[in-house]
Amino acid sequence: MPRFFPDTLRGFGYRLFVAAGCSADDATVVVDHLVEAALMGHDSHGIIRFYEYLRQIRSGVFSPAAAPFVVRDAPCAALVDGGGAMGQVGGALAARLAIEKARLHGVGVVTLKNCSHLGRIGAYPQAAARAGMLGLAFVNAGRLGYQIAPFGGIDGRLSTNPIAFAAPRRDTDPILVDLTASVVAEGKLRVAINQGKSVPEGWIIDHEGRPTTDPRAFKGDPPGAILPLGGVAAHKGYSLGFMVELLAGALSGQGTARGETIMRSNGLLFMVYDIEFFTELATFYDEVEGLLAHLRTSRLAPGFAEILAPGEPEFRTARHRAAAGIDVDDATWANVIEEATRIRVTVPDSL
Repeated sequence: MPRFFPDTLRGFGYRLFVAAGCSADDATVVVDHLVEAALMGHDSHGIIRFYEYLRQIRSGVFSPAAAPFVVRDAPCAALVDGGGAMGQVGGALAARLAIEKARLHGVGVVTLKNCSHLGRIGAYPQAAARAGMLGLAFVNAGRLGYQIAPFGGIDGRLSTNPIAFAAPRRDTDPILVDLTASVVAEGKLRVAINQGKSVPEGWIIDHEGRPTTDPRAFKGDPPGAILPLGGVAAHKGYSLGFMVELLAGALSGQGTARGETIMRSNGLLFMVYDIEFFTELATFYDEVEGLLAHLRTSRLAPGFAEILAPGEPEFRTARHRAAAGIDVDDATWANVIEEATRIRVTVPDSL
């Protein structure tokens, strides 16, 4: 399994996506997003997407030269059409608009459609937190609808439908919540398949609705399904997923799940709140730290050494991987090499 320093992967990624037709600026936006995902331990949204995006460009799923544009604009809200561009390019514009509107008016709400895969959704609220604000994102997969079984069913009918939230803290990493309405993101199954690993019990079922730990059952013919979040309370994850379909899919105009198996675009609803419009920033910081201090007074459960803030594991992983390097599984790297060879980009050596 090769290992690379982040800057090596960034430089390589820039060359890959420019060679595939992206502008230098757009390649930077996309690659920085993917490498940050890998740094934070989200390998399902990291380097594995290098070759997936390049193949989607080649197949015409989206255009590397396209540009997002504002369809409708108001003081506190906007509708953005991605123009068929890469998701991170459209997502960056939506985030920037929402932050600017919140800074001026207290709240900024932006929807985005027609932009393909947005990547790690937590990155967008994280941008708001870096600006000293609260960010909240809901994302569906448009008409895609084969991954998640509805509560009471065994056939995949919904998408993973992530929800992400971030809040700033005083002089440290922000609070970061980044989760799916399903037990697991679909990309983590692809990583497990590439690594030849089984998955935990309770993640997926096979085509007959039987629990399985073999990720290949999800991709089988006929396919299995991922379970909604919640275990014995899976109706809650199902309800969250349904809510995201309406907020991110119906409201943005991208549409809701209809059973398509190829994702054309995510739909996004992104909201930003300027903390200082509602309360003093220092007071808010005090509340965050007071809440965490209170939570950490709990006795520890067996196997736990400490109680962490939401997002703290990811930021710790990022610091470790920044220093030690990012491991890329052999199957993923072989696919990346194949795409690099196709567009004649030199592949870097590992550490």
